[in-house]
This record gives sequence, structure tokens and C-alpha cells, in this order.
Amino acid sequence: MTEAEDRKPQSDEAKSAFTAPSGVAAADVESSTTSEFAVPRGLGVAVPAVDEPEGSAFSTPSTYRAREAPPAFTPPTGIPVVSLTKDVPWQDRMRTMLRMPVTERPAPEPVQKPDDSGPAVPRVLDLTLRIGELLLAGGEGAEDVEAAMFAVCRSYGLDRCEPTVTFTLLSISYQPSLVDDPVTASRTVRRRGTDYTRLAAVFRLVQDLSDPETALSLEDAYRRLAEMRRNRHPYPGWVLTSASGLLAGAASVLVGGDVIVFFAAALGAMLGDRLAWLCAGRGLPEFYQFTVAAMPPAAIGVALTVADVDVKASAVITGGLFALLPGRALVAGVQDGLTGFYITAAARLLEVMYFFVGIVAGVLIVLYFGVKFDAQLNPDVALGNSHRPLWQIGASVLLSLTFAVLLQQERSTVLLVSLNGGVAWSVYGAMHYVAKISPVASTAVAAGLVGLFGQLLSRYRFASALPYTTAAIGPLLPGSATYFGLLAIAQNEVDKGLVSLATAASLAMAIAIGVNLGSEISRLFLRVPGASAGARRAAKRTRGF
Repeated sequence: MTEAEDRKPQSDEAKSAFTAPSGVAAADVESSTTSEFAVPRGLGVAVPAVDEPEGSAFSTPSTYRAREAPPAFTPPTGIPVVSLTKDVPWQDRMRTMLRMPVTERPAPEPVQKPDDSGPAVPRVLDLTLRIGELLLAGGEGAEDVEAAMFAVCRSYGLDRCEPTVTFTLLSISYQPSLVDDPVTASRTVRRRGTDYTRLAAVFRLVQDLSDPETALSLEDAYRRLAEMRRNRHPYPGWVLTSASGLLAGAASVLVGGDVIVFFAAALGAMLGDRLAWLCAGRGLPEFYQFTVAAMPPAAIGVALTVADVDVKASAVITGGLFALLPGRALVAGVQDGLTGFYITAAARLLEVMYFFVGIVAGVLIVLYFGVKFDAQLNPDVALGNSHRPLWQIGASVLLSLTFAVLLQQERSTVLLVSLNGGVAWSVYGAMHYVAKISPVASTAVAAGLVGLFGQLLSRYRFASALPYTTAAIGPLLPGSATYFGLLAIAQNEVDKGLVSLATAASLAMAIAIGVNLGSEISRLFLRVPGASAGARRAAKRTRGF
């Protein structure tokens, strides 16, 4: 290469504004990019000899030590003391923790698990999501699901975790410290099933994990969770079908039916249950299953009227509706709305609406055919009979018992929830038939007692309140108001039918609000973790803005 070619730049990148001019000696230092935050040369600040890799904004600083970290900011009012012992159920402890700001939550007590040098964060999060999935699929409220997930994480020392529950999605985020990258995992709930025996087993698992005296490793927790999934339902299919028939028969007696009505309603409900099972086996959605299941009781009632049999056909149809009304999903939806989970509440109530529309469609199809065949269906006939209190109380107990069997409850809880249902109907009958109080107010008070007694029983056994409340509200469900509303619509009396359906909706809301209010009253006056009952954290009134 000649001297002229040596002075000529080879490309545009060969010479730039930052290139040292020819004749100026380049500094013998390694080129590096600096900024206005770089330490000026000559200050003599000691630089660590260890070369650290370039990190991100969430990387741990070299001066940070977890064991020597400075104390966090303490609010002027102090950090409330929360009992993490076995004195109170874990639901109340974790619910109190969830309602606190993150900066005010006390750190969990150090628990050393056997054969574990420390919590494996991804596996703990996976176990937490699987437990939350079983609870949400079983019908548990969103706040209780979050409390259970929070309890599992804290039992393995993960204090900076935030669970989030919606109708079909569970997610949880864990951040080891303010400067570490968060770890997030999620799980989708695709299938829902009613098995309160499995729900109770999950609650016992969470209770054992929350107990500081029980050293339950991750492997043991996974093994117990797998056993819950593999276990079969406590009642076979024929028992469930029989329970559905007995429930409809008891509901027909509850609204004034006799022996013939009892067997007719039971037969219609069992036929509807078998048809729904057939549709489920073919993969049809639940909407069509409810539509098909509502047809046989209505068809039998219309057939008895056309055959001029001297029975209350309306009681037959009403009894069949009691076995289909989605009271469990309604109570859970209203509970989620009252506790601030509005997205989940809206989704649950939308699900209830679809089920209700399916029931309406099935009954209306049969009633339209009945009107065409001149069936004498009188919507003005009153079903309730206040002169049979003993029969009605016995029917309410039988209805709650069969409802508990349909919910796959443990055998040890069936008797208690049956008695709870009998007490609920006794209170409703005394207020409505004797004291002449409106049915909505009577239903709300009776449902409030159901929620109160259910919460007391669940706290006594450290279990979920659903097995003690859901079946007990069965006698209070608005079956007769729903039927008469549909019948009026089928007879082209739309205004009258809508008024009756609005009454049914009011009764359903009274049940849901009453159950939730009873549960909150029990937590308000009983022992709650914290300094006092008045220190319980909750959302403040926003006045609509």
C-alpha cells in the first residue's frame, strides 16, 4: 500500500468526530461509554476490583445485602400486630393481611421445611395456583380463594406475593425484594364442578400448610393434592338422580302439594336429570342441559292438568324448578360484588342469567304447548299453605338434605346443614305467615341466619362455609314466583309475568345478601386477628366517585 492510499480513509466509518486526529497520540486506555453520572477522573473514589456484569433497573445493587438491609419505613400509626397462630382460622388471618397495604404487612414467621434449604419459588407458585383452581372451580368466593393462595405462599416464606382472581383466570406475582425481578405465574380455570368433599379436603390442606407446627414439605403437599384430584365422588350417579327426585318432591310439598304431587314431581326431576346427563355426555353446553332438564317436570304437570287429575299441577312444576335454580352461583356472585370483586361478580351473575334463561326456555316451550291444548293452568292460585307447618318444616329438612347430597358434601356435614335449612324455613314461615311480613324481608332474615350459623360452624371446624350455607338456602329459593311469572308470559300476560319474575329476582338477591350479611356479622362480633374489631381494614365509602 502506497503512502497516498494509507492517508485515504477506507470507508465512512473509518473516520468520525470521535477519532483522534493524525499526529495526536491516542490514550492507552480501554474505550468505554460514560454519562453525566460517571465519577470524574481524579477524585480518587475506591472502585471495586470485581468486574460486575451489566444489569437492568431491577438488578440487585452490589451494596445490597438481604441480611443487612436497613429497616423499612414505619408508618406513624405503627404496624398492626397480626396473630399468625392457631387461635383463629386461617381464612380470617389471611383476609386481614390481604386488606392491608403491602408496605404494612408483617413478614411471615420463619418456618424451616424438612429437606428444603429454601422455597423453590416456581414450584410454590404452581402449587398455589393449583389449590386456587380447585377452590374457584368448586364455587368458592374470589376473596376466599385469594386468602387461600396468600396463605400457601406465606407458609413457604414468600411474603411479597400478590394473588389475583377473576372468573376464569388465576395469577400470582412474587417479588423477592424491591430491586429483584418479579416472578409471575397464571392458570386458567376451564372446567367447573360441584364437589364440596374435595373443597373441604383443600381447606384442610391449606390449614395444615398454615399451621407452623405442621412441617409439610412441597412433595407432601403435591401428593395430597394429587390424591384429591384422583378421589372419586362420595355418591354414585343413581344416588344423585334419586336425590334430585326427592328434592323436587320435597319442594312440591313445601308449596302445598300432596302425595301424588310428590311422586309426580320426583319422577319429572329424575327424568330431567337423566336427560341432562345424556346431553353432558354428548358435549352440549350447560345452557342446553338446563333447558332439557326443565322440560320433564313441566310436561308432567301439564299432562296431569290435561288429563283432569285433581292435583296441583303448578306444585309439580314448581318442585321441578327448585332442583334447577342456580342458588350456589347466585350467592357466590353477590358475595364477590359485595367484597369488591366486580369483574368476577359480573361474570358469575351473567352465568346465573344464562342458566335462568335456559330454565325459562325449557318451561315456556312446554307451557306454550299446554296452552294450545287448553290446559287449565291458573296463575292466580296461591301455592303456600300456612296450615301445615310441621309438613313444611319436614319438607324443608328433606330438601336441604337432598341438596347437600347433590353438592357432594361430606356425610358428617349433611345432618348439620339439614337442620340449618329447617331453622331457616321456620324463621321464614313465622315471619311471613304468622307476622304477615313481606316475603322479601322474611327471606333476607332467614338467609342471614343461614349465613350466621354456617359461618359459626365453619369457624368451629376451620373449614369452608359453603357446605353449611348453600344447601340450607334451598327451601328459600323463589321457585313458585319463577313458575307463575313464566306461566303468565305463556298466557300473553307479559306485564304480570315480568312483575312475578322481578319478585323472584328480589327474593334471590335477598337470599344472597342475607347469607353474606350473616357471615360478615359473625366476623364482626367474633374474635378477629388484629388489635381490635374496629381495626379491621376495609374499603372506604367513595360516595359514587
